[in-house]
Amino acid sequence: MQSINFKHLHYFWVVAHEGSIARAGEKLNITPQTISGQLTLLEERFGQDLFVRQGRNLAITEVGRLVLRYADDIFDLGKELTDVLRGVPAVGPAEFIVSASSALPKTIVYKIIEPALHQPHELSLTCKEGPVENILADLAVHEVDMVLTDTPLTSAFSIKAYNHFLGDAPLSFFATAELTRKYSKNFPESLHGAPMLIPTRQNAVRQLFDRWLDDTGIRPNVKGQFDDSALMKSFGQAGLGIFFMPSIIEREVCNAFNVEVLGTISQIKQRFYAISAERKVKHPAVAAICDTARDKIFSIEL
Repeated sequence: MQSINFKHLHYFWVVAHEGSIARAGEKLNITPQTISGQLTLLEERFGQDLFVRQGRNLAITEVGRLVLRYADDIFDLGKELTDVLRGVPAVGPAEFIVSASSALPKTIVYKIIEPALHQPHELSLTCKEGPVENILADLAVHEVDMVLTDTPLTSAFSIKAYNHFLGDAPLSFFATAELTRKYSKNFPESLHGAPMLIPTRQNAVRQLFDRWLDDTGIRPNVKGQFDDSALMKSFGQAGLGIFFMPSIIEREVCNAFNVEVLGTISQIKQRFYAISAERKVKHPAVAAICDTARDKIFSIEL
């Protein structure tokens, strides 16, 4: 591929941010026909469509979103260079964007991400969350640097990215003091018929829990199913039922939600992964997260 024409790239960048060729033309003081022609040349250079027509509007393609992220970096860096040459000191930390599955406990997400904030170079952290399918789609188009999930990436997602296993933890079961007194004796058999709050079936830990129920023959009375772990804990705090969380956050859950531990089931272990576009981790923040998780949070035995 020949070198990129940065004037054409700049026109693309303005159109993408303005949302239309007409508004970009007004901002650049250039006719829409000129901008349209330059965009066509850029697409021919890349061999890919950057926009598609939707009625009278333009919609950016997945390739266009990828190019836009690079263009943002290029033109932000150009502005920084101009400021430095004018004597204005360069400011602003590097951006680090992480998406976490909404099923993951927020306390564990914090524990995993926190080491990245102690790097020699300051970071500006952006945290997002959502269903696994959505956040992996963001990774595929380079809108995030790392995804945190308890579901490893498989070939079913058709995404070029790599799993980095962080560790696992057994499940602890929590309830209010009243429910704990009633169901702690003969745990875990006491869960049979007990009121339970559990994740929805789309969550990997729910599938593990269902398998354990099949193996043991225990049948709890499911009072609620939740996509969001924080909401499940809030209902548990209100006494609606027993819920489970990874044992490594027992103390935090008990203190924050005024609940007690009924017991721990070591046969069920929730696994945690960082997923990135790198097979061999080079990003310093991602490396710090992986190393600390393995050595201190989950203490994997190598």
